[in-house]
Amino acid sequence: MTALIEALGLSLLRRVDPEAAHGLAIRALRAGLTPRPGPVSTPRLAVTLAGMHLPNPVGLAAGFDKNATAIEPLSAAGFGFIEVGAATPLPQPGNDKPRLFRLTEDRAAINRFGFNNEGMEAIVARIAAAKRTIPVGLNLGANKTSSDRAADFARVMEAARDHVDFATVNVSSPNTEKLRDLQGKAALAGLLEGVMAVRGSTPVMLKIAPDLTEAEIADVAQVAQDAGVSAIIATNTTLSREGLRSAHRTEAGGLSGAPLFEKSTRVLARLSTLTDVPIIGVGGIGNADQAYAKICAGASAVQLYTALVFGGLSLVGDIARGIDDRLARDGFDTVADAMGSRRGEWL
Repeated sequence: MTALIEALGLSLLRRVDPEAAHGLAIRALRAGLTPRPGPVSTPRLAVTLAGMHLPNPVGLAAGFDKNATAIEPLSAAGFGFIEVGAATPLPQPGNDKPRLFRLTEDRAAINRFGFNNEGMEAIVARIAAAKRTIPVGLNLGANKTSSDRAADFARVMEAARDHVDFATVNVSSPNTEKLRDLQGKAALAGLLEGVMAVRGSTPVMLKIAPDLTEAEIADVAQVAQDAGVSAIIATNTTLSREGLRSAHRTEAGGLSGAPLFEKSTRVLARLSTLTDVPIIGVGGIGNADQAYAKICAGASAVQLYTALVFGGLSLVGDIARGIDDRLARDGFDTVADAMGSRRGEWL
């Protein structure tokens, strides 16, 4: 019956504007209309990452719960950890609508939100007040009108450090003009230095773009290692439109979903040969095989978001249980044992 209700709900949501559907999904979570099975956990699935104990390696990527209004129901949806935000120092409306496009034929989405959020004060207050059963992190952003975007990241970090389990420096969104310029070696090193100086004891992660050259990947690995970040999240959305069929394929913005899987997995595999910093694999995960492939390519954990648009929240538990089955099948006692075991297939 639960599966039928979810299928009907997804069918209805796909008939309305994508951004409106996203808002309705958040409201359904807050109203208790979605299943809350709790985190999927077995001894094989348990992961320690950045000092955090995760019941399973399947996380929610940033962008779904932008304003941290659904932390409690999402924490009970099966995830091992969740990331909310992005939060900027000041509230901002983001880019003009329409700014979210559903690419059904490609099982993908294009967004150009532009860090729309209610600002760090409101978001951090909600995180602090939420009853948390799994680690909750905050994606850090910069205001579009800021004259010092590097300083913006440090401001949000300082405001959030005592209330989050981890924080992510997001310099890889394609929807804020010139933000990706901060991925350059010198700029990134300076930005991370400012964030690390005010983080307290909170683990800091770095989220990178998939559209990096070999040299840029090497630079990111070096800077991340030198800065002492706790993990690299690989990857954010892509600007590529290769192979798309949907009528919306020419829309501006970042592409997420199934078409990103191979590119993002190759970036994480390459990155894992260049640094000892743990990697969280994101991009195109829609089933357990793909999540497991990212682990075997070198990821310590994974995140997903876009696939939930097409598969619903039940997908979270299905993927976690599927990873457990594959670990058992291949004779691995833990996720860490499987990590990087098939890296060569992606290099």
